[in-house]
Amino acid sequence: MVRNFSKLFILILLAAFLAACVEKDPEETASTTEDGETVITLGRVTAANPKLPEGDTYEDNAYTRLVEKELNVDIRDAFEAEGEDYDRQVALAISSGDLPDMMRVNSLDELKELVENDLVADLTDVYDENASDHIKSIYESYDNRPLNEATFDGRLMAIPATIGGNAPNIVWIRKDWIDKLGIELDSDGDKLITLEELEKTASTFIENDPGGSGNPVGIPFVYWLNAGDYGGSAFAMTSIASVFDAHPRHYYENENGEIIYGSTSEETKKALGVMKEWFDKGIIDPQFGTRTWDDITALLTNGQTGIVTGPWHLPDWGLSAVKDMDKEAKFAAYTLKGENDKVNVFQENPVGQFIVVRKGYEHPELAVKILNLFYDDLANEKNIESEYPEIAKYNELGVDGSTRPFNIEVYSSTSQLDDFRKVESVVNGEIPMEEIVKPSIKADAQSIIDYIDNPENAETSSWSKYHSRMFGLGLIDELTKDNKFNWTTPFYVGTTETMEKKGANLLKLEEEDFIKIITGSESLGYFDTFVENWKSQGGNEILTEIEEEIEK
Repeated sequence: MVRNFSKLFILILLAAFLAACVEKDPEETASTTEDGETVITLGRVTAANPKLPEGDTYEDNAYTRLVEKELNVDIRDAFEAEGEDYDRQVALAISSGDLPDMMRVNSLDELKELVENDLVADLTDVYDENASDHIKSIYESYDNRPLNEATFDGRLMAIPATIGGNAPNIVWIRKDWIDKLGIELDSDGDKLITLEELEKTASTFIENDPGGSGNPVGIPFVYWLNAGDYGGSAFAMTSIASVFDAHPRHYYENENGEIIYGSTSEETKKALGVMKEWFDKGIIDPQFGTRTWDDITALLTNGQTGIVTGPWHLPDWGLSAVKDMDKEAKFAAYTLKGENDKVNVFQENPVGQFIVVRKGYEHPELAVKILNLFYDDLANEKNIESEYPEIAKYNELGVDGSTRPFNIEVYSSTSQLDDFRKVESVVNGEIPMEEIVKPSIKADAQSIIDYIDNPENAETSSWSKYHSRMFGLGLIDELTKDNKFNWTTPFYVGTTETMEKKGANLLKLEEEDFIKIITGSESLGYFDTFVENWKSQGGNEILTEIEEEIEK
């Protein structure tokens, strides 16, 4: 009786959940309209505040009207949902086998499941025949790795999104404090500093308390210590690890051709040795292991610390709080030089999401034509105001990208630096603002000019853009031109069965043991015990599964 009631309750919840979503009706499943337009039903990723003009909807807006005009296509949403609700809708579609004509999936594992169940169309031929030269060049800029991720048994089964080129973890240091204390740092001006230079700077900050806090602390790090991706690397030890060409939380091949988990490498052990030594000297925040992200932000805004590590865009959302509290605050961007005199960087997987087409849909080529329209024609149009006035208006209003048919990004691996170079050229007066096509990049350029013209009274947002673009991206651009990067490519980015079952426990083991080693409750030699435990508690199974999956 209890079992039957539970099943009934689940069915009621499922029915209510489905009723809350946009559903297909018989008319919407037709392949063409009365006017002869081709119909595409979409699984639509939405946003809480899309900023659509009054009267426009996800189904009827400037973007869908553009598709209708250019491709004679009527877009209708099979379901609309945000965040985890969208992922649940995709899971329901996969489990039932009832897919919309096209939808976004948010992981390689979901794509694998769709392919294994023969639910999605083979796009190999339609991509080869319809993708524009520009679109093909975007994927080629990643050595076609995004396409390879979406390829099974030699057949392209989805359109992959791309993630722009990656970069080193940056050491952000209070420039106003460096000047105030007369610290000599980076004497040759190449923005590459050594561990010894960073240690000396941190020690000087602690001794002199330039923030006037009365309680200065060393370099703070979050207790989870390492990040699985570049965007989440704020306050992580990525910079320290990179000196030794260590890449924790990533799977890659070592110099012997063996698949390894970076957190168990000898290079990571060296990085932990530095962290342990610095903790003993007080160079690292003495409360390491207990600080949250918010705690570290408070240390920065209170003037207790002036050195943190993170991605190039950290000023936009992390360091801006410092400017709000101290109008004199300025940061300089550096990166740590490796033992090989290079900047060691892990090349993140360029794929985050995929667009799939339902198997049996009559016009799979439309997926590629929509790709061309938005990520070639529209993206490269210099006269957008005259050619696409409705889209230009959306850009002014800041309408969310989820209102486009495909809520993905498809940019070349150099897109960030390409955009930065245009901004820099505008700021330096080398080209007019009109040369910038993308509205968001044009807005960045204007913010930076506003800051340069009046730094004392500039808005925090202008201060942030100036620091992240001119210093963060500027550093990456300089290192790129000087050929300073040593890249490591991921070997595996998916999720194996053991990862699903034991991954959380293995990650907890890693975090706890690394804290023990750094804070001294265990010796550096305990790292070898950690490696043994990681392997015996599931790590060896994961490595075997990776090898089997790659071979298959």
